[in-house]
Amino acid sequence: MKRSFLSNLIILLILFSSTIFGQNTPSSHHQHGGDPTPPAKPDDRIQDMLDMPGMQHGSAHNQRITFIDEILDHATAGTSAQPNSTDEPMIMHARDKWMLMFHGVAFLNALQQSGPRGYDKVFSTNWFMPMAQRQVGRGELTLRTMLSLEPATVTQRFYPLLFQQGETAFGKPINDGQHPHDFIMELAALYDLRLGEHGLLSFYAAPVGDPAMGPSAYAHRASASEDPVASLGHHLQDSTHIADDVVTGGLAYKDVRIEFSGFHGREPDEFRWDIDSGAIDSWSTRFTVQPGQNWSAQYSFAHLSSPEQLHPADDVQRMTASVIYNRPFTKGSWASTLLWGRNRVLQSGQIANGYLAESTLQFAEHNRVWTRIESADRSSELLLGKQAEPPGFDEQFLARIQAYTAGYDRDLPMLPGLSTALGAQVTFYGKPEFLTPIYSQHPMGVILFLRVRPTGGAHSH
Repeated sequence: MKRSFLSNLIILLILFSSTIFGQNTPSSHHQHGGDPTPPAKPDDRIQDMLDMPGMQHGSAHNQRITFIDEILDHATAGTSAQPNSTDEPMIMHARDKWMLMFHGVAFLNALQQSGPRGYDKVFSTNWFMPMAQRQVGRGELTLRTMLSLEPATVTQRFYPLLFQQGETAFGKPINDGQHPHDFIMELAALYDLRLGEHGLLSFYAAPVGDPAMGPSAYAHRASASEDPVASLGHHLQDSTHIADDVVTGGLAYKDVRIEFSGFHGREPDEFRWDIDSGAIDSWSTRFTVQPGQNWSAQYSFAHLSSPEQLHPADDVQRMTASVIYNRPFTKGSWASTLLWGRNRVLQSGQIANGYLAESTLQFAEHNRVWTRIESADRSSELLLGKQAEPPGFDEQFLARIQAYTAGYDRDLPMLPGLSTALGAQVTFYGKPEFLTPIYSQHPMGVILFLRVRPTGGAHSH
């Protein structure tokens, strides 16, 4: 029933929009000198994308002139945005009136951790996003899915990550570990309609997708592009990037955008190969501003109905605020994010905060260094380790944990259209003294990895 409703909604929105609005809608493309640029049809915009010089080498630096251009690219999950100058390497192919695109990343990781709670594991984190765009009526239709093989490449339903909390495995809370993504991370249709030269009305519907909440999730941020594991504050900041039965409407004008979403608030269950569903019982709103080519900022607020499987009676209010900066330069770029997230459990009044600063510097074309610095509140559930919650367990604030990560990798060009890199990162943790018997005095983790992603080195007209 839910699948049919969302599919029919998208069709009705497309038909309604193409009927109501006029025949000629100006483009938001920039002007040269004092002469106006002729209005561009969405098909023309797709052709322009193929003709970009940067696309010959998988780089779109400085090609997105306006915030509207960034939105129409739909190169991140859901309807989130990064700075206009952000490079989104992808493979592109034009077929008839469709523009077909593919991007994603796969890491093969060898992880070692210290201390009594530390584990060693070999696993892969990955996601893949095929996408198609074309003109429909007076607007642009985007069909997109995002898939992950992590249900197969992350065994035992989680990979080790010290001090991490969130979701379940085999009916027990996951502590000191991160759950894999669902096989189907997103299955969505988007429709964008220009309103004059500077306006854009957007609709998004997804049986599985990303509501208007927070910045781009860690897996899609340019500032975290080389980090193969989740952030410590993921469940305080951007865990809604996989939600069920999502419907979003957005209105953009020049450099600002306001969005509203309805969705099912329960986080995905631990059975990662299926598609979950549920009533649209939660909502969110997000305000985004792009004050320049290299900047993006957002504030969002959400009411999540019963997000946690182990605590179904608890509703959560979540707030996030973030600032993203990206600066491209010759043979490199510098991407950084500052992010704050806050959860408030309505029934108990418990509040948890997470703070993140991360940055990735690409230099000399094939080299990257990065850091991620975090401070995140942890609950008493952490003390259970791999044990089930006892009857009547009362989850309370336990401690604030810090994580300091640094890494380096280098591209080793091997195949056309693919970027292959070898890299490593190390993470040190800060904690209160009372946790030393559980985690040791100086807990740490080291990851060696092989990373592969498409570069966009191959496309055709």
